Amino acid sequence: MTALAIETTAGDGDHEGTAVHPPAGFTITANGAYAARLAGSGDALYAERWTLDGPEPYAVPLPLDQPEEREAQLLPLADGRVLVCRRVDGRRHTFSLLYPTGPGTGELRLGSVEAPGPGPVELLPPSPDGICAYARHIGPESTTLWLVAGGAFGPERVAVLPGHCAGGVWLDRTGRMLALDRRLGDGPVKTVAVDLERGGEVSPLLQITEASDDRLLLADPDSGLLLIRSDAPSPGHERLGWGVLGSLLPVRFPECLRLDDAAVTPFAVQPGQVLMPESCGVALRIDAAGGSWVGLWRPSGRRMHQVAAPPGWVAGAGAWSPEGVLRLPCSTAELPCALAGLTVPDEPEPEPRAEAGTEAEAVPSAEEGQPRALRPVPLQQAPLTDRRPAG
Repeated sequence: MTALAIETTAGDGDHEGTAVHPPAGFTITANGAYAARLAGSGDALYAERWTLDGPEPYAVPLPLDQPEEREAQLLPLADGRVLVCRRVDGRRHTFSLLYPTGPGTGELRLGSVEAPGPGPVELLPPSPDGICAYARHIGPESTTLWLVAGGAFGPERVAVLPGHCAGGVWLDRTGRMLALDRRLGDGPVKTVAVDLERGGEVSPLLQITEASDDRLLLADPDSGLLLIRSDAPSPGHERLGWGVLGSLLPVRFPECLRLDDAAVTPFAVQPGQVLMPESCGVALRIDAAGGSWVGLWRPSGRRMHQVAAPPGWVAGAGAWSPEGVLRLPCSTAELPCALAGLTVPDEPEPEPRAEAGTEAEAVPSAEEGQPRALRPVPLQQAPLTDRRPAG
């Protein structure tokens, strides 16, 4: 059984220059209302904003007098403006907000950041508050976090963290708690939670085993569902797992998320499933030699449904509605701005007990009647074998 395509709508057709395959990433706001990408062809690149929360999607080009460089980074805000980060020289990065002004494009310059060393300044995923935007720079021995939009006086340094920090996942709906994957020296990668309202105070989040590399890929604040990549079950071979934020219950590594000849990467989690992480739809990008397609899965399910990608899918981009519809942005020559909708197929009721050594059983979100933890709690390793007494 495959998922059902339920929605395909086109924009207003005024984007003849839009590239079918965008030269840079497609970023969606936390509330799913707007998205931004680099569009155009060749060296004639410009920012393009998509509006996704109306009766049908439409795109607005935001060109300036000079084209954007291919390495320019874009991030949409909840008010419809688009933040652009440009690397001006080897060390300086500038930030501006772009917005439509009648027939032209307005630009509000926010300032710049000096970043020593060869590494670039990288924008973090859109903040849940829709107002602020943050960037990260990895130095020789530490990582600096900057508030680059939403502050009072231009870019502001908000924290300096020991070690090299990658990734970036928001853990709440206010934009206060940020998860980063940190490596100290030659040690393993461990995800930590950073409190941006307390000067970057760091607390552990993922500590599955002492020597394992543990990374957080996605988190849903409503349900507490976490999507994790770790080599704890098989040292040297990373696997996808899931856990629950604020819970001491173990991480699970379902067999259905393992594919021998393809890479599987989660990119969107269904919101609105309060205290029901097992019910969340999870969208996964599957990449193999033959191309990319979509995986649909729920933690309560026993299989990952593989679905052909719709024509022109911007691979790895999409957002769930609270009602369980996965909306995938698509761009083709005929439909330069469109959304395709997918739903997770229903599954038969699971057997009362799974066989030992096969797929992990679903984990409840919390004990009945117990309050949820207000701060992240480190997740511990699940038993990798069945330790129940025989008989």
